[in-house]
Amino acid sequence: MLIALNEQIAALEEQLSAHFLAHPDAEIYQSMPGIGEITGARVLAEFGDDPTRYTSAKARKNYAGTSPITRASGRTHAVHARHARNDRLADALHKQAFSAINASPGARRYYDKQRARDAGYNPALRQLGNRLVGILHGCLKTRTLYDETTAWSHHATLTATT
Repeated sequence: MLIALNEQIAALEEQLSAHFLAHPDAEIYQSMPGIGEITGARVLAEFGDDPTRYTSAKARKNYAGTSPITRASGRTHAVHARHARNDRLADALHKQAFSAINASPGARRYYDKQRARDAGYNPALRQLGNRLVGILHGCLKTRTLYDETTAWSHHATLTATT
């Protein structure tokens, strides 16, 4: 029974990959660090492929649930993770962020900087995921592939000046 299930899983993965690779945005998704065919298909499916759906990177980040919620009143200021979100998308982006740490020097620097600020493991990955969603939005908007230097140049500039 396990052999039959494994064969079915392999066949489904093959079909999923074929459909994903036929999509016009597949090359952009695959150019992102930490995204392969399966994660790319999942992220694409959850975001959708309507180019007018997200008017800004912030709108895409809010939908993904990676952007923080800031609550401030006269004396208090608190930043919290979003709990109302698409859990399937959040899971896929978490996996991407985890993989991107090893695939991208810029992502690794960004993650390490968050950890140095005493962010825990999951908050640091969520912040990296938030940054990667913004980069993906820019790539999709301009129809360009991910470029390591361009993606992290703003972050490198900020790090050099602080």
